[in-house]
Amino acid sequence: MSPLGVPNIDSALEVKLLADMQKVESLLRSHIEGEYPLVVETSRHLVQAGGKRLRPLLTLISAQFGDPNKFGIIEAAVVCELTHLATLYHDDVMDEAPLRRGVESANNRWGNSVAILTGDYLFAKASDLLADLGPAAVRLQAKTFERLVIGQINETQGSSTGVSAIDHYLNVVSDKTASLIATSARFGALLSGADERVVEVLTQFGEKVGIAFQIADDLLDVQSNSTESGKTPGTDLKEGVPTLVTLYAMNSTDPKDADLIERLKKPIADKEMDKTINELRNHKSVQEVKAYLRKIADEADELLSQLPAGAAKDALANLITALISRSA
Repeated sequence: MSPLGVPNIDSALEVKLLADMQKVESLLRSHIEGEYPLVVETSRHLVQAGGKRLRPLLTLISAQFGDPNKFGIIEAAVVCELTHLATLYHDDVMDEAPLRRGVESANNRWGNSVAILTGDYLFAKASDLLADLGPAAVRLQAKTFERLVIGQINETQGSSTGVSAIDHYLNVVSDKTASLIATSARFGALLSGADERVVEVLTQFGEKVGIAFQIADDLLDVQSNSTESGKTPGTDLKEGVPTLVTLYAMNSTDPKDADLIERLKKPIADKEMDKTINELRNHKSVQEVKAYLRKIADEADELLSQLPAGAAKDALANLITALISRSA
């Protein structure tokens, strides 16, 4: 497996992407500078904790369909990661999360006010980079941010009348997770000067990647071996966070599932965690969610069929395969 997390990637493309990802990482860290040591410390907190860097990577791969050396591509990749990081600070405050990426959350260490303002600071730093990329890039970011906020609000408010809990959840995933991943792909294609049709296809592909990423994460919460996946099973269950697996299970009409459904209506207590995970692992909902994930992956592959052949297209196909495999 490549350090990029993409299996069977073309060696020449891998060298190029690794070099560009290093530029992204350098700019990401150097851009968070200022006269106020506490702000620098809090804003670098999650940067230094690591992360998959999926969004910048998708920007860089998408740029291969045009001129990947054009100005603005590295900057746009950093914008996407800064935006993602900013939303994490805000999410953790809303969720009262004690940990993020294996380290103490900013809200737990410095308090809610500092965590919220740190997220705002990162949005400001992203805007600073965007100012040099032109009005189209600024407008794209604004529309993406709008979707991120709408997704968060809808998640907070819950399902509206006439919309099923599953459809509501998928709408939230589309706005809250997939929108920024789609924009990451669009930035790369757009700024590299790729053909307009290619830009649109990659944007749609990014949306599918975002949905697949979240669904795979939902499956990991039930199925994962923490030593292999890096995610502790039952994290969402313990916090009472709905996932596609639990929503499918709660949609069951089988009388045998009555007790499980009742438990899933609230955060799972530690004493009931092993029992609940075991029941979910053997529940038909897991297979139903896997089937839905496969459907999203097939739709993503269909989009890729419309792109020019080459190492970049193959890398995107392998990226989807890797997302599916992590939840198998």
